[in-house]
Amino acid sequence: MQGNNHDDIRRHNLSVILRLVHRNGPTSRAQLTRLTGLNRSTIAALVGELAQLGLAGERDPDSTNQVGRPSPIVHVAAAVVALAVNPEIDAVTIGIVGLDGTVHRRIRYPTEHTPSPTEAVNIAAAVIDGMRGELEARFRVVGIGIAVPGLVRAHDGLVRLAPHLGWVDEPLTEMLEQATGFPVVAANDASLGALAERYFGAGRGITDLIYLNGGASGIGGGMIVGGLPVGGVAGYAGEFGHTRVSGSDRVDSAGIAGTLEAEVSREELLAVLGLSGSGADADELERALLATESAEVQAEVHRQLDFLAVALGGAINILNPQLVVLGGFLGALFNADPERLRAAVGAWSLPSSFGSVRISAAELGSNLLMIGAAELAFEGILADPNGFGTSD
Repeated sequence: MQGNNHDDIRRHNLSVILRLVHRNGPTSRAQLTRLTGLNRSTIAALVGELAQLGLAGERDPDSTNQVGRPSPIVHVAAAVVALAVNPEIDAVTIGIVGLDGTVHRRIRYPTEHTPSPTEAVNIAAAVIDGMRGELEARFRVVGIGIAVPGLVRAHDGLVRLAPHLGWVDEPLTEMLEQATGFPVVAANDASLGALAERYFGAGRGITDLIYLNGGASGIGGGMIVGGLPVGGVAGYAGEFGHTRVSGSDRVDSAGIAGTLEAEVSREELLAVLGLSGSGADADELERALLATESAEVQAEVHRQLDFLAVALGGAINILNPQLVVLGGFLGALFNADPERLRAAVGAWSLPSSFGSVRISAAELGSNLLMIGAAELAFEGILADPNGFGTSD
């Protein structure tokens, strides 16, 4: 990521500095000088401007044995936050996420039935209203990001199809903006998960990765290729759940038979564990899988892992990634028997491609989609820090 000393692209340089500190964590001025190619006085001026905007600050470095004057450490402003929303078939989750990646609050609001768009918006708005006192006292909110388990049109956030939710052509961002007064942006949940893991989780420093997310609403995916997210012409790329993996007549949410989503499901894992209807999240599911010695559970885990391997093998052969990250219940499934999945994927992959790929569970756990949705909301100020206005 390179900066430039010319005054006419100062906004670009501010963006470069803020992105680096946001994604890399606290960074010394000396490191920023090396990473951007900008001189020390320019870095100092840019950091000062970000501080005036209320987006960054500085602190003294930890004591070291270094000779010479230590370089101040630049960090993002912890009080700058985004709100994150993730509607699912059995709950709506709302979070407060800091510009430093800290998840300050995550509230999962269970629902007795699959929420309609209006119900999801009403739940999110009510929870946000309940947090307004805390938000106004402690934070500066940039907006709301929504992680949607379905196809979201990139240019306006229209939910074209969320099959498990039964949503078709729903103006979700517009509805939530009207209900809360905050600017709102939305994207596919798995695509946001891919970004979150790339910048803050298992994919740090990786330029080519595949992320698959397993949730109550099925399986989706996201891809980073050559360091850039791949969305397709309308933002619908990455629907790995609809990849055919068997000759079964089981159908997925789109009515397609024998797909990954038809064969691999959270509900079947919960059922064999005796946890149907429990509302267990991915972390709770993983604990249950690791604690059981049931042969029936093990057989179901192996069945699902073997079908997951078919989809991953095909994706690896096509995309040649450095890393495959599994999130949601797929991460729990992987951790139940990682060696079986690795061996099965190897059997479906070209040796040349499989030899250079690593398979990992998502590092961010149940916070992953909160962080991903927040990243969507932060994009505006990361691209143009001046748009955040001045500090109070």
